[in-house]
Amino acid sequence: MAATTSTVERRSIEFVPSSERHGGVTQQFTLWFGATLQITAVVDGALAVVFGAHALWAIIGLLLGNLFGGAVMALHSAQGPKLGLPQMISSRAQFGVIGAALPLVLVVLMYLGFASTGTVLSGQAINRILHVDAPWVGIVVFGLLTFVVAAVGYRWIHGLGRIATVLGMLGFAWITIRIFTVYDGAHLLADATFGAVPFLLAIALGAGWQLTFGPYVADYSRYLPADTPARRTFTATFAGSVLGSMWAMTIGALLASIPHSSFLDNQVGFVGELAGGGLIALVIYLVIVSGKLTINTLNAYGGAMTMLTTVTGFSRRSVVRPALRLVFVFTFLALSVVIALAASADFLDNFKNFVLLLLMVFTPWSAINLVDFYLVSRERVDIPALYDPKGRYGAFDVPALVTYVIGILVQIPFLAQSMYTGPLTKMLGGADVSWIVGLVVPGAIFLVWGRATRRPPERTILPEGADDGAADAEEVRR
Repeated sequence: MAATTSTVERRSIEFVPSSERHGGVTQQFTLWFGATLQITAVVDGALAVVFGAHALWAIIGLLLGNLFGGAVMALHSAQGPKLGLPQMISSRAQFGVIGAALPLVLVVLMYLGFASTGTVLSGQAINRILHVDAPWVGIVVFGLLTFVVAAVGYRWIHGLGRIATVLGMLGFAWITIRIFTVYDGAHLLADATFGAVPFLLAIALGAGWQLTFGPYVADYSRYLPADTPARRTFTATFAGSVLGSMWAMTIGALLASIPHSSFLDNQVGFVGELAGGGLIALVIYLVIVSGKLTINTLNAYGGAMTMLTTVTGFSRRSVVRPALRLVFVFTFLALSVVIALAASADFLDNFKNFVLLLLMVFTPWSAINLVDFYLVSRERVDIPALYDPKGRYGAFDVPALVTYVIGILVQIPFLAQSMYTGPLTKMLGGADVSWIVGLVVPGAIFLVWGRATRRPPERTILPEGADDGAADAEEVRR
């Protein structure tokens, strides 16, 4: 049964042949707009003000961070049509078939953390819709909804993105109007005072938000036709993610600037009251659930694909049956629901700090992946070798793994997290520039080392028996 007609997605870690490619880049825009225009991004924007930035400078800093991080994220998305592979499978070309498991384990932990905290927030909204007090009801209902969409797969995920885009635009437009009419939003932006440290922290928040999508963004562009121009995939993904994120973060910065605001203590309830209560609040709760359901589905689907990539690296399997993918999706979501049910408020705060600390593992991974793909291998990949530890890429790639470890270590002195503050960060007054170091240093190292050691194929090599539309499209995109 072809993926284009099947209800449940049949593909998982394997290459998607041209005969099964479908859709257009507009789907990338709606998916990422709907996934980022949501309440967690609102909280992220509010944190910029909590860290000390004035609302206006917080918004400018968040914008700069989103633009830079969004560009990195969208470059990963542009790999999808070219390779027809999940993002983390393609990373075996840099780290080796088994060596890719090193960052993968940390990737799973981070998405599990995001899924758990997101489930708590969404559970609160569902409880308000159902008028129930028991926290477990909303958490379990949300977990089941996420499983249904993630289990069916690619088509339903993009369909949910379109729904979330429409609902999000309507709901957030109303919230924006209420901020400016009820709390005089223009006044909240007035008398802006600049502080360098909180401004840099705002940039880091925006960039970090976008960079976390890197390890799975190509999972949702890999079904696009192979002749889709890379610039169009990039632009649609970039625009959707940055516009959705910035709208939500701008609202968050404004809400946190309201005198005596209780938003950070009761995000869902505060937004419902701001909307006007009653039926309008109910609609806003549905908007919150749709946005969180979209991003949580991405976390579950991407987390399951990452787990499969790790396991199959050792088992040397190149094809995974849909039933096994469903098992991994269910396992991932079950763990996230259990964590959400067992979590206290203090636990969630501590776990979120731990998850943010894990961001340091993504910047060097992104740097190595993008430098190799675009500058060293120049978009040429031996796809069958990605599943063979004895093939072109081997079990472990020493230059990439060493560069990756260096990329993590060089960030430590620059970290500015609640769990740890680096010595150089203190000299900088508390500004977090670790993500810049984590991109530039490993990127520069691997550009030199990779060019000296790697031998990419003359052109992309497709799996045996696959149609050759992807390879023929190479010149079209260039």
